[in-house]
Amino acid sequence: MVVTCSKEHGIGVVQVSHALTAATVDTFREQLSNWQSAEPSVKNYVIDLKQVDFMDSAGLGTLIAVLKRITERGGDMKIACLQKKPRLVFEITRAYKVFEIYDSVAEALKMFS
Repeated sequence: MVVTCSKEHGIGVVQVSHALTAATVDTFREQLSNWQSAEPSVKNYVIDLKQVDFMDSAGLGTLIAVLKRITERGGDMKIACLQKKPRLVFEITRAYKVFEIYDSVAEALKMFS
């Protein structure tokens, strides 16, 4: 299991439990997509990266693709708990300009209210 999905106040909270790399992104995408299909009323998401200690370009690309799909459906996505090494990927690629990043899931959830 790469992701654990739950709902808080109608917002999808997606906990990622592994590094997001070329080896894991297909599983991540599939598990998230299955949950989204089962929960069509959920439009907004918080991606919790607390347990992600490493991310490569495939992981970042997948997050961008997920953001695109969510916004196409009229929703929004926020990133929470970005760790040191993945944060470097966001800084080098300037992806922090694309995503809203928060220190905690609670803080990200508050931004939806």
